[in-house]
Amino acid sequence: MGSLRVLPPVQPVVGQAHGDDQQQGEQPAEQAEAGNSAADEVEADEVEAEDGDAIAKLETEVGQLKDSLLRAMAEMENLRRRSQREKEDALKYAPGTLAKALLPVADNLRRALDSLPEEARGEEKLAPLISGIEMTEKELQGAFAKNGIERIDPMGEKMDPNWHEAMFEVPDAEKPAGTVVQVVEVGYRLQDRLLRPARVGVSRKP
Repeated sequence: MGSLRVLPPVQPVVGQAHGDDQQQGEQPAEQAEAGNSAADEVEADEVEAEDGDAIAKLETEVGQLKDSLLRAMAEMENLRRRSQREKEDALKYAPGTLAKALLPVADNLRRALDSLPEEARGEEKLAPLISGIEMTEKELQGAFAKNGIERIDPMGEKMDPNWHEAMFEVPDAEKPAGTVVQVVEVGYRLQDRLLRPARVGVSRKP
């Protein structure tokens, strides 16, 4: 019989198998971490988008509130100015109602003085009466002037339709057409407001 050959025992490769198992175990972990990172990024983007929308909405609301506030402030300022103007006008034109009631009194005093003949002024008995009428008219006109009421007597002036009322025309070759040649009734104005127009006769070319 021939001789038997003894083979050395086979050593198992432990390290390589263990390394392969370790690498195979590490790959799913890395993939999981990558998946988690991507999910976190998506979630962060969504949160950022939501925050951006919320900020834009808040900015819009702030703009609207600011616009409403500015409008309210402007309306309040206009109301304040209007109230102030109405108050000033009320004080400015307050004497108008009383003045209109006193205009006939002023007219009658002037008519009384104009109707007196010249010789009556020289009579001693009538002197106190005439003086009293003159003083009364003077005081009344002074009270008018203190309250901004002005007498309109446009004799010889150009007829102004804003302040005068033409009652008739008088042929006159010497004066320009539209000149006041006769005052039938004097007018009055309060500041820049007409109380009563002066009623006049105006000239026209013959």
